[in-house]
Amino acid sequence: MRTILLLAMLAIAGCGPQNPEFTRFLKENGHQFDLLIRNGEVLNGIDTISVKTDILIRGDEILYIGPVDTSKIKVDKTIHADGKYVTPGFIDTHAHGDPLETPEFANFLAMGVTTICLGQDGDSPETEDLAGWMQRVNDTVPGVNIAMFAGHGTLRQLSGVGYEPDPSPEGLEKMKQLLQQAMDAGCFGMTTGLEYTPGIYARPPEMAELAKVVGANNGLIMSHVRNEDNDQIEASLKELLEQGRYCNVQVSHLKVVYGKGKDRAQEILELLFGGPERPFRVSADIYPYTASYTGIGIVFPQWAKPPNDYEKAARTRRTELLNFLHDKVMSRNGPEATLLGTPPYRGKTLKQVSDELNKPFEQVLLEDIGPGGASAAYFVMDDTLQTTLLADPRIMICSDGSPTMHHPRGYGSFAKIIEEYVLRQHLFSLREAVRKMTALPAETLGLKDRGTLQPGRKADLLIFDPAAIQAKADFAEPHALSRGFDRVIVNGQVALDNGRLADRRSGRVLRQ
Repeated sequence: MRTILLLAMLAIAGCGPQNPEFTRFLKENGHQFDLLIRNGEVLNGIDTISVKTDILIRGDEILYIGPVDTSKIKVDKTIHADGKYVTPGFIDTHAHGDPLETPEFANFLAMGVTTICLGQDGDSPETEDLAGWMQRVNDTVPGVNIAMFAGHGTLRQLSGVGYEPDPSPEGLEKMKQLLQQAMDAGCFGMTTGLEYTPGIYARPPEMAELAKVVGANNGLIMSHVRNEDNDQIEASLKELLEQGRYCNVQVSHLKVVYGKGKDRAQEILELLFGGPERPFRVSADIYPYTASYTGIGIVFPQWAKPPNDYEKAARTRRTELLNFLHDKVMSRNGPEATLLGTPPYRGKTLKQVSDELNKPFEQVLLEDIGPGGASAAYFVMDDTLQTTLLADPRIMICSDGSPTMHHPRGYGSFAKIIEEYVLRQHLFSLREAVRKMTALPAETLGLKDRGTLQPGRKADLLIFDPAAIQAKADFAEPHALSRGFDRVIVNGQVALDNGRLADRRSGRVLRQ
């Protein structure tokens, strides 16, 4: 009986002749490997339960998942993952940053992100040669993988359309040509920032023509929709869904400014996902904070922003502008709810600056800051509504953050999902959280070789104990790195080891 029990245990452990699958694998793949992850609880991004097993990696590829007989292989490095989960690397569908200026992207790696999507809100590198720019990024070797999108606002500027509400046929054709070039270079689609200039000037016919180019290339439009306010959000979403007649569409950082409650969230979800069958996919992402972050220009009227002359508007329409600024800020929960994130007022609320300068806050905005003079966090969202959106299984996670932004979302979003919403609030399971941060975004982007742990997929992996995860960033210290992700592996190389960046980076530009 003891002999039978021992043989059974050996078979389970993958040792000896009882594991024909592993023996067959070795015959086909040889015996030398770069990395062995041993005895981890593998949560592959799609299955409902974890499996305690091993993973073999060669180069940037996962070759084998299953019990490994270590007596039959040679491996350069072994990581013992006993008591830890092994998951795919997280995919941030809406991120910011310049990989030529801050290629390390330690903020993303520290919260388990191995792939980020750049070119957001209609703003991508202002060059017609995106292929050349992407090659320069590859030569720099970023810390994470980068999936690029062409920015609609940038297309307008490069084409000469600029701020024109109705592009000429020649201008629109130039935009389409530039977009096609970007898609040919490997971009995954186009982003829009219809609440910002110059995107705010675009009209449905223009957006439909560009959507057709995206759709013809199997791409995706990611959109910062035209207006996220509670009384405008439905019209904004319907505008995006119209573009969804021609291509896949995604709502960026889904929110309802001023909206409240679970019922309102359900109405938004029904509008997005409850309609008739569509030929293209509708998706959305969200970050787990109730404060947004963008340029202070969002509280200024359009007639005081480019291409209009701000100095002239401030001089000739001063009283009107002061009244507009006062009313707009008060409608956004007052000057206490605007936390400035750029010098010289970084870390202070608009109310604090107003008190320090001894002048009304609207006068501070007009005289001391101006529409292009600062960025800020705005506390304008309802926790119940946003948490209801966050919990929906169709909604992915994003950070909308960067290495330099004065907002904790760029350093804490993905860690906060585990720390707060898995372990503390039990909003969803760890398995569901991982799916929303890995397999779901990979499927949405069309990343066929990432987002799940399977043989043949790229080796972007995380090793961690969920109970150790901490999102350390807050609004007082927004650049505090997250903790608890023991090892972050990017393309088969350890990129982060117990909080320390590797000497060599291993990210790359991904192409559709």
